[in-house]
Amino acid sequence: MEFFWRPNVGGVVLVLCLLGVVGGEDSVTSATPSCSFPALYNFGDSNSDTGGISAAFEPIQAPYGEAFFHKPSGRDSDGRLIVDFIAERIGLPYLSAYLNTLGTSYRHGANFATGGSTIRKPNETIFEYGISPFFLEMQIAQFNQFKARSRDLYEQAKTPYEKSRLPNQEDFAKALYTFDIGQNDLSVGFRKLSSEQLLAALPDIANQLAKAVQTIYKQGGRSFWIHNTGPVGCLPVNFFYNLNPPPSYVDQYGCVKTQNEMAVELNKQLKDRVIKLRSELPEAAITYVDVYAAKIRMIGNAKAEGFSDPLKVCCGYHVKYDHVWCGTKALVNGSEVFGASCENPSTSISWDGVHYTQAANQWVANHILNGSLSDPPIPITQACHRH
Repeated sequence: MEFFWRPNVGGVVLVLCLLGVVGGEDSVTSATPSCSFPALYNFGDSNSDTGGISAAFEPIQAPYGEAFFHKPSGRDSDGRLIVDFIAERIGLPYLSAYLNTLGTSYRHGANFATGGSTIRKPNETIFEYGISPFFLEMQIAQFNQFKARSRDLYEQAKTPYEKSRLPNQEDFAKALYTFDIGQNDLSVGFRKLSSEQLLAALPDIANQLAKAVQTIYKQGGRSFWIHNTGPVGCLPVNFFYNLNPPPSYVDQYGCVKTQNEMAVELNKQLKDRVIKLRSELPEAAITYVDVYAAKIRMIGNAKAEGFSDPLKVCCGYHVKYDHVWCGTKALVNGSEVFGASCENPSTSISWDGVHYTQAANQWVANHILNGSLSDPPIPITQACHRH
């Protein structure tokens, strides 16, 4: 998959999460008390970035954010992301990016995700293909610094207001830690590696994510919500310069077959590694969420679920081989064209060719947060309990 640089191109999303169940909780989970998470800490890429890459580099422009925030919010969508719906479900405010500097409260958590982030250390700059320098190990280092500095600042605070914007140290052990990262590791691999080389790299991708969980565990974290990666072969950007792929190139959904197969294999290895983590971290509650299953179900049943063509892009100008990214301007046949939003984003799955619309994010959230696609099958509101 070829990603062309622009400030708001995201990457991949894996989240250490438990997938939720739709349509209510069963008798087993209903008998389990809900958790009271005082804070949420997220690690990821553009699928869960709430302003990190905008704070570090050029801000994401309108019409991003128009559907909910009514202005650009640092999110690669017209509105809310899955991580925003997670915050709503567990009763917490939307997460501020760790890299934000003005008007920010971190009392109830922080978001270390940045658009374009990978799990493994990148060996190219963000100006080439949009791959963020803030890979997962760097995000964990930022968390460690955040935790240490917030302790010092809390102890030095002279007023209740100062303390009200900083986390209580005891909340770190009670917080929910979500991971939404990994898709960009695949996109980089599709661009730079052979299929054999990428397959050989998958165990290290899964192990590096596990290492991040282990580090948070050593810092006192106990509740982890882990998303696997979605069907990257279904991103419309795959077809921007491949308008008529041969039948063998696509699967039954019209998506790039080999890319989805690679995502499925990564998810298999990730799930196996999560199962192993449970024995390595005996006090941790670790939920593995099958986001891939939710997204492919939405794509495969798009019309029945009220969506239009899942491979059609809402925002931007995409006609044959002429492409103007969402929120940008470019000359097409001598005329200036703006990459505007479609008339009704709520019926679209793809917002800009790489990221989902708020409506699609909400659909996925509704189908994962209640536990039906999670291992163990518990809703996110009970993700502090070990099973």
